[in-house]
Amino acid sequence: MEIHGRAPTLQWTVPTATRRRIALFSMPFQGHINPMLQLANILHSQGFKITMIHTEYNSPNHSNYPHFTFKSISDNFSEIINQLPKKDPSFYIKYLNSSCVDPFRNCLAGLLLEEPIACLIADAGFYFTQAVADELKIPRVVLRTSSLGCVVAYGVLPILSEKGYFNPPKEDYETSVPEHPLLKFKDIVKISINPQGMSEFVTNMHNQMKASSGIIWNTFKELEESALETIHQDFPIPNFTIGPFHKYFSASSSSLIEQDRTIISWLDTQAPKSVIYVSFGSVARITELEFQEVAHGLANTGLPFLWVVRPGVVSGSEWLELLPEKFLERVGDKGRVVKWSPQQEVLAHPATGCFWTHSGWNSTLESICEGVPMVCSPCFVDQPIIARYVCDVWKIGVLLKDDFERLGIEMTIKRVMMDDEGEEIQKRIHCLKEKVNLSLVEGGSSYRSLQSLVDYILSF
Repeated sequence: MEIHGRAPTLQWTVPTATRRRIALFSMPFQGHINPMLQLANILHSQGFKITMIHTEYNSPNHSNYPHFTFKSISDNFSEIINQLPKKDPSFYIKYLNSSCVDPFRNCLAGLLLEEPIACLIADAGFYFTQAVADELKIPRVVLRTSSLGCVVAYGVLPILSEKGYFNPPKEDYETSVPEHPLLKFKDIVKISINPQGMSEFVTNMHNQMKASSGIIWNTFKELEESALETIHQDFPIPNFTIGPFHKYFSASSSSLIEQDRTIISWLDTQAPKSVIYVSFGSVARITELEFQEVAHGLANTGLPFLWVVRPGVVSGSEWLELLPEKFLERVGDKGRVVKWSPQQEVLAHPATGCFWTHSGWNSTLESICEGVPMVCSPCFVDQPIIARYVCDVWKIGVLLKDDFERLGIEMTIKRVMMDDEGEEIQKRIHCLKEKVNLSLVEGGSSYRSLQSLVDYILSF
């Protein structure tokens, strides 16, 4: 059985008389804002009133969500972000977990004076919120925006840091890590340039997840069943796998960058499954040389491509001035380069045949939901772990081994788009797509988990 399009609207609703308010608080980064707003929409559809607390940095567009109440808190992040090491998110997270404490406490306390709040749903990365919730005597449920498998792998990071695995000899890069054989040493190198800071963050986050009243996951049971068993052991509190969040509603945008919608009409002119879609997300950066190798690699495939080049993806660049000479003339109408795209719609388009991705969790889920095979180029934090699951566990993608080298790019894309291996990948990811759809209809695993979450919140 295959269910086309978005999952049907869920059939139960909370009676109006029991409408209760939930406060939600997201980390101020695109990959965290999107799932939190999606979760808020899901809970609103179940009858809850929603208050979104957010930082001034990367503030969401309130007008896109007239059914929510928004409360902004100061964070001072914009003032110091350029002073922090750009390649290590643990510096950013540590700062935010310090600078937001008092403003968040004051905001939440003020909300409680106005109206009772059933619970706080906070991004797991904001680990300081557990102490605030305890102080104000409000249940705290966390949203973990990455995969179950990433959290399992993160559990061994402090051990790997102590053993010096973050700085292995280059000849060991392709060797599996004994404590977590799915990963190779080169994956550990990519996770963080600051092993101690990353280990401290993971320890703080996991400790406060265990202290919470429950965990919400943007995944579905059938995708990560073995990891879910480990999660139940390591985090013996209620766990709710209600994802993929974005499938509950038609595509909507909480993007911080304006989307170029003209590409949909261009996709309409392309043959089925012929287009390479390339996007490295909202944060990742590449070097000038890597940027040019990507361009040459795409052109050399001879296949049509849609390439998202975010302004500033190469440090110091405005946009396309670093492209190889006469590149756009060379590819002609076979290639489109845009600043940002409506990604869910691009992946759902019949012309899209492959997704070259940075392996962020949101992008990975969106690709699975539309049955689009992946080429993976993970950059940092959880992305190398996700890429290993995509390529080595679920076998629905191929890892780009020679990072951003034109011949490797061309050969890897052709493996997915043109070889027998690509056909097998297509069959496996199509099977997962069907499992996603079944999980969301009445009686499915995500449907039942959401019903359990609603009942649990109402029990507070």
